[in-house]
Amino acid sequence: MPKRIVIWCLPILVLIMLLPTRRVAGRDQRAPVHQADEIETLVNKAADLIESEGRTAFAAFRRKNSPWRYGDVYLFVVDLHGVVLFNAAHPNREGRDLLQEHDAAGKQFHKDFIAVVRESGSGWVDYMFPRPRRSTPEVKWSYVCGTIVDGTPALVGAGVYVE
Repeated sequence: MPKRIVIWCLPILVLIMLLPTRRVAGRDQRAPVHQADEIETLVNKAADLIESEGRTAFAAFRRKNSPWRYGDVYLFVVDLHGVVLFNAAHPNREGRDLLQEHDAAGKQFHKDFIAVVRESGSGWVDYMFPRPRRSTPEVKWSYVCGTIVDGTPALVGAGVYVE
């Protein structure tokens, strides 16, 4: 390799190595579970329905044993400020600003949800959260996707517990 090419490339390589990198939890990762494609399809369909029907879609999402809610799978919707607009399994969380909430490991997962949506439009986030009707946190992977709820930028998500 000619010496002048090395001299020309060296500063560029050093600059690239010094650029700060930031990794958002869940970005470019897929849930390590067999249901990943199923969850992504569910959430993407929910986002489409929310954009066409707004909050009226929430009634269908709340029904147990439906295509939207089954087993431990349920949908949740959070605006991009961290306020829970809808949560099928935990309606007591609705209307609450949970942006600063930490999971059992200290992770602010709502911030991670929002960061993934703002930076990538959609993606996976792992965190600790109790299953419905239980109190002990378990590893959960949620897929979140950006959407608009009656004019408000938000995200819709659903997750699976890793067994």
